[in-house]
Amino acid sequence: MTTPDITAVSRYLLKLQDTICVALEQVDQQNVFREDQWTREEGGGGRSRVMENGAVFEKAGINFSHVHGGQLPASATAHRPELAGRSFQAMGVSLVIHPRNPYAPTSHANVRFLLAEKAGEEPVWWFGGGFDLTPYYGFEEDAVHWHQTAREACEPFGKHIYPRFKRWCDEYFHLRHRNEPRGIGGLFFDDFNEAGFDDSFALTRSVGDHYIPAYLPIVERRMHQPYGDREREFQLYRRGRYVEFNLVYDRGTLFGLQTGGRTESILMSLPPLVSWRYDWHPDPGTPEAELYEIFLQPRDWV
Repeated sequence: MTTPDITAVSRYLLKLQDTICVALEQVDQQNVFREDQWTREEGGGGRSRVMENGAVFEKAGINFSHVHGGQLPASATAHRPELAGRSFQAMGVSLVIHPRNPYAPTSHANVRFLLAEKAGEEPVWWFGGGFDLTPYYGFEEDAVHWHQTAREACEPFGKHIYPRFKRWCDEYFHLRHRNEPRGIGGLFFDDFNEAGFDDSFALTRSVGDHYIPAYLPIVERRMHQPYGDREREFQLYRRGRYVEFNLVYDRGTLFGLQTGGRTESILMSLPPLVSWRYDWHPDPGTPEAELYEIFLQPRDWV
Protein backbone atom coordinates (compact mmCIF):
# COMPACT_ATOMS: atom_id res chain seq x y z
CA MET A 1 0.00 0.00 0.00
CA THR A 2 1.11 3.56 -0.66
CA THR A 3 2.51 5.36 2.39
CA PRO A 4 -0.21 7.55 3.92
CA ASP A 5 0.19 11.30 3.38
CA ILE A 6 -1.09 12.65 6.69
CA THR A 7 -0.42 16.26 5.72
CA ALA A 8 -2.60 15.97 2.62
CA VAL A 9 -5.44 14.46 4.64
CA SER A 10 -5.27 17.22 7.25
CA ARG A 11 -5.17 19.92 4.58
CA TYR A 12 -8.25 18.49 2.88
CA LEU A 13 -10.22 18.17 6.11
CA LEU A 14 -9.54 21.77 7.13
CA LYS A 15 -10.65 22.98 3.70
CA LEU A 16 -13.78 20.83 3.87
CA GLN A 17 -14.74 22.37 7.21
CA ASP A 18 -14.29 25.86 5.72
CA THR A 19 -16.34 25.03 2.63
CA ILE A 20 -19.28 23.61 4.56
CA CYS A 21 -19.35 26.51 7.03
CA VAL A 22 -19.46 29.07 4.22
CA ALA A 23 -22.26 27.21 2.43
CA LEU A 24 -24.41 26.99 5.56
CA GLU A 25 -23.88 30.65 6.47
CA GLN A 26 -24.99 31.67 2.99
CA VAL A 27 -28.25 29.77 3.47
CA ASP A 28 -28.93 30.94 7.02
CA GLN A 29 -28.16 34.64 6.38
CA GLN A 30 -28.86 35.56 10.02
CA ASN A 31 -26.03 33.90 11.92
CA VAL A 32 -22.42 32.78 11.55
CA PHE A 33 -20.24 30.11 13.10
CA ARG A 34 -18.40 30.68 16.35
CA GLU A 35 -14.97 29.01 16.43
CA ASP A 36 -13.14 27.47 19.37
CA GLN A 37 -9.63 26.14 18.99
CA TRP A 38 -8.67 23.56 21.56
CA THR A 39 -5.75 21.36 22.55
CA ARG A 40 -5.73 17.91 24.08
CA GLU A 41 -3.38 17.24 26.98
CA GLU A 42 -2.36 13.82 25.66
CA GLY A 43 -1.60 15.24 22.21
CA GLY A 44 -3.27 17.09 19.39
CA GLY A 45 -6.34 19.29 19.28
CA GLY A 46 -8.81 20.76 16.87
CA ARG A 47 -11.17 23.57 15.98
CA SER A 48 -14.88 23.46 16.64
CA ARG A 49 -17.40 25.68 14.91
CA VAL A 50 -20.97 26.04 16.14
CA MET A 51 -23.91 28.11 14.92
CA GLU A 52 -26.87 28.52 17.27
CA ASN A 53 -30.25 30.23 16.92
CA GLY A 54 -29.93 30.97 13.23
CA ALA A 55 -32.87 31.78 11.02
CA VAL A 56 -32.67 28.38 9.29
CA PHE A 57 -30.36 26.33 11.51
CA GLU A 58 -31.33 26.03 15.14
CA LYS A 59 -27.97 24.40 15.78
CA ALA A 60 -25.15 23.40 13.47
CA GLY A 61 -21.83 22.01 14.65
CA ILE A 62 -18.80 21.25 12.50
CA ASN A 63 -15.72 19.89 14.22
CA PHE A 64 -12.20 19.26 12.97
CA SER A 65 -9.88 17.26 15.20
CA HIS A 66 -6.42 15.79 14.92
CA VAL A 67 -5.39 13.87 18.01
CA HIS A 68 -2.60 11.43 18.78
CA GLY A 69 -1.53 9.24 21.66
CA GLY A 70 0.43 6.23 22.79
CA GLN A 71 -2.44 3.74 22.88
CA LEU A 72 -5.72 3.28 21.04
CA PRO A 73 -8.89 3.37 23.17
CA ALA A 74 -11.16 0.37 23.73
CA SER A 75 -13.71 1.62 21.17
CA ALA A 76 -11.06 1.31 18.43
CA THR A 77 -9.58 -2.05 19.47
CA ALA A 78 -12.82 -3.86 20.36
CA HIS A 79 -13.20 -5.20 16.81
CA ARG A 80 -9.48 -4.99 16.01
CA PRO A 81 -7.73 -6.47 19.11
CA GLU A 82 -4.48 -6.83 17.19
CA LEU A 83 -4.10 -3.04 17.33
CA ALA A 84 -3.95 -2.88 21.12
CA GLY A 85 -0.78 -1.16 22.32
CA ARG A 86 -0.15 0.79 19.12
CA SER A 87 0.31 4.53 19.06
CA PHE A 88 -2.15 6.39 16.89
CA GLN A 89 -3.07 9.51 15.01
CA ALA A 90 -6.74 10.19 14.29
CA MET A 91 -8.18 13.10 12.35
CA GLY A 92 -11.52 13.95 10.90
CA VAL A 93 -14.35 16.36 10.25
CA SER A 94 -17.68 15.56 11.87
CA LEU A 95 -20.87 17.59 11.64
CA VAL A 96 -24.51 17.54 12.64
CA ILE A 97 -27.08 20.06 11.40
CA HIS A 98 -30.41 20.62 13.19
CA PRO A 99 -32.67 22.94 11.18
CA ARG A 100 -35.37 24.95 12.92
CA ASN A 101 -38.22 23.97 10.58
CA PRO A 102 -39.57 20.44 11.34
CA TYR A 103 -40.02 19.81 7.61
CA ALA A 104 -36.27 20.24 7.07
CA PRO A 105 -34.36 17.11 8.10
CA THR A 106 -31.46 16.79 10.47
CA SER A 107 -28.30 15.56 8.78
CA HIS A 108 -24.97 14.13 9.86
CA ALA A 109 -21.70 13.63 8.01
CA ASN A 110 -18.12 12.79 8.81
CA VAL A 111 -14.92 11.78 7.11
CA ARG A 112 -11.99 10.52 9.13
CA PHE A 113 -8.58 8.88 8.98
CA LEU A 114 -6.72 6.76 11.52
CA LEU A 115 -3.09 5.65 11.56
CA ALA A 116 -1.83 3.10 14.12
CA GLU A 117 1.89 2.38 14.44
CA LYS A 118 4.20 0.07 16.34
CA ALA A 119 7.99 -0.14 16.15
CA GLY A 120 9.18 -2.88 13.84
CA GLU A 121 5.78 -3.42 12.23
CA GLU A 122 3.98 -2.05 9.20
CA PRO A 123 1.68 0.89 9.98
CA VAL A 124 -2.04 0.18 9.91
CA TRP A 125 -4.33 2.87 8.54
CA TRP A 126 -7.87 3.32 7.30
CA PHE A 127 -10.49 5.84 6.25
CA GLY A 128 -14.09 6.01 7.34
CA GLY A 129 -17.10 8.26 7.12
CA GLY A 130 -20.32 8.87 5.27
CA PHE A 131 -23.49 10.93 5.57
CA ASP A 132 -27.04 10.13 6.64
CA LEU A 133 -30.39 11.93 6.76
CA THR A 134 -32.93 12.04 9.57
CA PRO A 135 -36.26 13.51 8.40
CA TYR A 136 -39.14 14.27 10.73
CA TYR A 137 -41.63 14.42 7.86
CA GLY A 138 -40.95 12.33 4.80
CA PHE A 139 -40.79 13.53 1.19
CA GLU A 140 -39.97 11.04 -1.51
CA GLU A 141 -38.27 13.60 -3.74
CA ASP A 142 -35.92 14.49 -0.89
CA ALA A 143 -35.07 10.87 -0.19
CA VAL A 144 -34.44 10.16 -3.87
CA HIS A 145 -32.23 13.23 -4.26
CA TRP A 146 -30.23 12.33 -1.15
CA HIS A 147 -29.53 8.80 -2.33
CA GLN A 148 -28.90 9.80 -5.94
CA THR A 149 -26.19 12.17 -4.75
CA ALA A 150 -24.76 9.49 -2.48
CA ARG A 151 -24.60 7.12 -5.45
CA GLU A 152 -22.89 9.79 -7.57
CA ALA A 153 -20.22 10.16 -4.88
CA CYS A 154 -19.40 6.46 -5.11
CA GLU A 155 -19.82 5.65 -8.81
CA PRO A 156 -16.30 6.62 -9.98
CA PHE A 157 -14.91 3.97 -7.62
CA GLY A 158 -17.05 1.05 -8.75
CA LYS A 159 -20.72 0.18 -9.13
CA HIS A 160 -20.52 -2.03 -6.04
CA ILE A 161 -19.53 0.77 -3.66
CA TYR A 162 -22.86 2.58 -3.26
CA PRO A 163 -24.97 -0.56 -2.53
CA ARG A 164 -22.33 -1.75 -0.09
CA PHE A 165 -22.02 1.56 1.77
CA LYS A 166 -25.79 2.12 1.73
CA ARG A 167 -26.42 -1.28 3.32
CA TRP A 168 -23.67 -0.59 5.85
CA CYS A 169 -25.36 2.72 6.70
CA ASP A 170 -28.78 1.07 7.15
CA GLU A 171 -27.24 -1.47 9.50
CA TYR A 172 -25.12 0.98 11.48
CA PHE A 173 -27.69 3.74 12.10
CA HIS A 174 -30.20 1.37 13.64
CA LEU A 175 -31.45 1.77 17.19
CA ARG A 176 -31.35 -1.82 18.32
CA HIS A 177 -33.15 -1.14 21.59
CA ARG A 178 -36.13 0.27 19.63
CA ASN A 179 -35.70 -1.86 16.51
CA GLU A 180 -36.03 1.13 14.21
CA PRO A 181 -33.76 3.10 11.85
CA ARG A 182 -32.55 6.53 12.87
CA GLY A 183 -33.50 7.93 9.47
CA ILE A 184 -33.41 7.10 5.77
CA GLY A 185 -29.70 6.27 5.70
CA GLY A 186 -27.16 7.29 3.09
CA LEU A 187 -23.53 6.13 3.20
CA PHE A 188 -21.36 4.63 5.91
CA PHE A 189 -17.95 2.97 5.72
CA ASP A 190 -15.17 2.22 8.17
CA ASP A 191 -11.77 0.51 8.28
CA PHE A 192 -11.49 1.18 4.54
CA ASN A 193 -8.03 0.75 2.98
CA GLU A 194 -8.55 -1.97 0.39
CA ALA A 195 -8.11 0.42 -2.56
CA GLY A 196 -4.69 1.65 -1.45
CA PHE A 197 -4.06 5.07 0.03
CA ASP A 198 -4.54 7.24 -3.05
CA ASP A 199 -7.85 5.73 -4.17
CA SER A 200 -9.17 5.33 -0.62
CA PHE A 201 -8.42 8.98 0.02
CA ALA A 202 -10.05 9.97 -3.27
CA LEU A 203 -13.22 8.08 -2.34
CA THR A 204 -13.27 9.73 1.08
CA ARG A 205 -12.88 13.17 -0.52
CA SER A 206 -15.73 12.41 -2.91
CA VAL A 207 -18.02 11.52 -0.02
CA GLY A 208 -17.07 14.70 1.82
CA ASP A 209 -17.48 16.89 -1.25
CA HIS A 210 -20.95 15.51 -2.06
CA TYR A 211 -22.45 16.32 1.34
CA ILE A 212 -23.43 19.92 0.55
CA PRO A 213 -24.92 19.06 -2.89
CA ALA A 214 -26.90 16.29 -1.20
CA TYR A 215 -28.22 18.30 1.74
CA LEU A 216 -28.68 21.98 0.94
CA PRO A 217 -31.21 21.54 -1.92
CA ILE A 218 -33.43 19.67 0.56
CA VAL A 219 -33.09 22.37 3.21
CA GLU A 220 -33.84 25.10 0.69
CA ARG A 221 -37.04 23.29 -0.37
CA ARG A 222 -38.31 22.93 3.21
CA MET A 223 -36.98 25.80 5.30
CA HIS A 224 -39.91 28.16 4.67
CA GLN A 225 -42.69 25.56 4.82
CA PRO A 226 -45.38 26.65 7.34
CA TYR A 227 -45.63 24.58 10.53
CA GLY A 228 -47.31 24.70 13.92
CA ASP A 229 -47.07 23.30 17.44
CA ARG A 230 -47.95 19.77 16.32
CA GLU A 231 -45.01 19.56 13.89
CA ARG A 232 -42.64 21.19 16.37
CA GLU A 233 -43.59 18.76 19.14
CA PHE A 234 -43.06 15.78 16.83
CA GLN A 235 -39.68 17.15 15.77
CA LEU A 236 -38.56 17.41 19.40
CA TYR A 237 -39.81 13.90 20.12
CA ARG A 238 -37.96 12.40 17.15
CA ARG A 239 -34.82 14.29 18.11
CA GLY A 240 -34.80 12.06 21.17
CA ARG A 241 -34.00 9.12 18.94
CA TYR A 242 -31.02 11.05 17.60
CA VAL A 243 -29.73 11.64 21.12
CA GLU A 244 -30.22 8.00 22.07
CA PHE A 245 -28.17 6.76 19.13
CA ASN A 246 -25.32 9.19 19.64
CA LEU A 247 -24.95 8.48 23.34
CA VAL A 248 -25.43 4.70 23.19
CA TYR A 249 -23.96 3.49 19.90
CA ASP A 250 -22.00 6.12 17.97
CA ARG A 251 -18.35 5.07 17.53
CA GLY A 252 -17.15 8.63 17.08
CA THR A 253 -18.69 9.76 20.35
CA LEU A 254 -17.22 6.80 22.21
CA PHE A 255 -13.79 7.26 20.60
CA GLY A 256 -13.72 10.96 21.49
CA LEU A 257 -14.73 10.43 25.11
CA GLN A 258 -12.37 7.49 25.60
CA THR A 259 -9.40 9.40 24.19
CA GLY A 260 -9.98 12.40 26.46
CA GLY A 261 -11.21 14.68 23.70
CA ARG A 262 -12.94 17.99 24.32
CA THR A 263 -16.38 17.15 25.67
CA GLU A 264 -18.06 20.28 24.30
CA SER A 265 -16.86 19.42 20.82
CA ILE A 266 -17.77 15.73 21.07
CA LEU A 267 -21.31 16.48 22.24
CA MET A 268 -21.93 19.38 19.86
CA SER A 269 -24.04 16.95 17.83
CA LEU A 270 -26.83 17.06 20.39
CA PRO A 271 -29.85 19.23 19.56
CA PRO A 272 -30.60 22.31 21.68
CA LEU A 273 -34.15 21.16 22.48
CA VAL A 274 -35.53 17.62 22.68
CA SER A 275 -38.38 15.79 24.38
CA TRP A 276 -39.38 12.26 25.34
CA ARG A 277 -42.95 10.99 25.73
CA TYR A 278 -43.89 7.81 27.54
CA ASP A 279 -45.01 5.03 25.17
CA TRP A 280 -46.24 7.47 22.52
CA HIS A 281 -47.41 6.29 19.10
CA PRO A 282 -48.67 8.36 16.16
CA ASP A 283 -52.32 8.20 15.16
CA PRO A 284 -52.99 6.05 12.08
CA GLY A 285 -53.27 7.93 8.81
CA THR A 286 -51.28 10.96 9.99
CA PRO A 287 -48.09 12.37 8.44
CA GLU A 288 -46.31 11.30 11.63
CA ALA A 289 -47.41 7.70 11.12
CA GLU A 290 -46.32 7.90 7.48
CA LEU A 291 -42.76 8.60 8.61
CA TYR A 292 -42.65 5.24 10.39
CA GLU A 293 -44.58 3.27 7.80
CA ILE A 294 -42.85 4.50 4.64
CA PHE A 295 -39.61 6.29 5.42
CA LEU A 296 -38.22 4.52 8.47
CA GLN A 297 -37.98 1.29 6.54
CA PRO A 298 -34.90 0.03 4.67
CA ARG A 299 -35.60 0.79 1.04
CA ASP A 300 -33.81 1.21 -2.28
CA TRP A 301 -34.51 4.86 -3.13
CA VAL A 302 -32.64 4.90 -6.43
